[in-house]
Amino acid sequence: MMSETSSAPSRAHSPWAGFTVCASVAILTILDLVKVNVILTPLQSTLGATTTQTQLIVAGYVLAFGITLVPAGRLGDQWNRKAMFLLGLTLFTVASLASALAPTADALVVARIIQGLAAGVLMPQVLGMIQTFFQGRQRGQAFGIFGASIGFGTAFGPTIGGLFIGTLGPELGWRWTFGMNVPLALIIVPLAIRLLPGRQARDRSARDSARDLDLVGVSLLAATVLLVMLPFVLTTGTDQDVPARWLLLLAGAVLAAVFIWWERRYRDRGRSPVLDFRLFSYPSYRNGVIITSLWFAAMPATFLVMTLYNQQGLGHPAVVVGMITIPYAIISAIIAWLSGRYTFSHATVLVIIGISVFLVGLVALALIARFVEPAHTPWAMAASLALCGVGPGLVMSANQMRTLMHVPLASAGVAGSFQQVGQRLGNAIGIAVATTVFYALVSSVPRTSGGLVDPNDPVALETYRTAFDASMVVLMLMCALALVFAVLDHRQRRREAPFPKEASPIAGSSSATTNSEL
Repeated sequence: MMSETSSAPSRAHSPWAGFTVCASVAILTILDLVKVNVILTPLQSTLGATTTQTQLIVAGYVLAFGITLVPAGRLGDQWNRKAMFLLGLTLFTVASLASALAPTADALVVARIIQGLAAGVLMPQVLGMIQTFFQGRQRGQAFGIFGASIGFGTAFGPTIGGLFIGTLGPELGWRWTFGMNVPLALIIVPLAIRLLPGRQARDRSARDSARDLDLVGVSLLAATVLLVMLPFVLTTGTDQDVPARWLLLLAGAVLAAVFIWWERRYRDRGRSPVLDFRLFSYPSYRNGVIITSLWFAAMPATFLVMTLYNQQGLGHPAVVVGMITIPYAIISAIIAWLSGRYTFSHATVLVIIGISVFLVGLVALALIARFVEPAHTPWAMAASLALCGVGPGLVMSANQMRTLMHVPLASAGVAGSFQQVGQRLGNAIGIAVATTVFYALVSSVPRTSGGLVDPNDPVALETYRTAFDASMVVLMLMCALALVFAVLDHRQRRREAPFPKEASPIAGSSSATTNSEL
């Protein structure tokens, strides 16, 4: 139904130039997902933020991110990815400035939610453009570099926040943690205008469907994601949590059923739904979404719990805690870069190996917390995270490649967006469950107004060790479940016919895979 006949960048520019712009923006959005981990304690002491407010500063971004992804991907696919990209980047810049200048914790929560909405507009356009820039095995290489970039953002985020806190002090440090986005975005905007492709060239049926935005479907999906994610976002693990929040999951399940019914009815009437569920007829896409959801339930939460343990439980300064992830960042980036050339042919094997290595790393972290002296814990955990870094280096680019392998180019934005919804939903659930376990077990430990405990108190130390290990067990279970689905997907891949070298389903030609094949 839809073919993009001229969506590549101008011949005057290499596609790698546009790819660099896209990857840079993706790093910014991921940085803001993780760099706040080390500034939560300074926020409590300088801005007077409560536990609920600090949780919302982290999870509100994730929630807004997840709600916006699919509608934004839909608009980018059908309208203009470049325009959506520039709109999202502008809003992200303004929200970052508002976060840096926030006078109160409530104002910061609002700014973070707006920032998350902007990130949700940006990421689908990034994924759609990468699909457009490259075809075949070169796309595997691109996703390998993209995975390395995301790995850098995920792992260096806490380091950046810790360096700002350590060099500028608690308040100015957390403000610049958000404010750094502004000058970087101002550099990226003119490059995006110059290097990114403009409006996609489309046939008549595509132009007709571009006016068919399925606003009812968009609204139902946004409400469903909101109701499913909100109970986890509002979970802090303290006595401030309202048990009735879990009833929102029931309402979310009802809306999900209504959304599925509406989308099928809408499609059967010959119109273009916001999410064509025939995408899930591809085992590669279906399994990939499940794996990425479980992976992101385990991986980002690991950094948050590790930060809370070292910063609040052991009393290590933010700059030290932030540096723990440096070996992880370096290893994950190198592995992702090296593995990019193999993702096309061996994606499922790489995912299995990556998840297995990360699971071993989680076991090592739990043992370190139990048996290593507090003074040496950051360095021991840094060494363990170097091993963990092999995991995302293999998993992220390979699973991204595998998930989108059979997806039609015209649906690249919305398909990638829904995968991102799985990431954000998994992220919210993982953080909520892990931190709930952690906070519930340490709630009886006396703390100062800054959220710290006496590191010389043996009872407090034992309590924090138990809380950390219990949280790690939860994350290990999530990781193990992801491994089960990775093995199932590998078995499915072995049953699939091998791809012709010049006519793979991701080759991007109109004859390879079209909407009609869905």
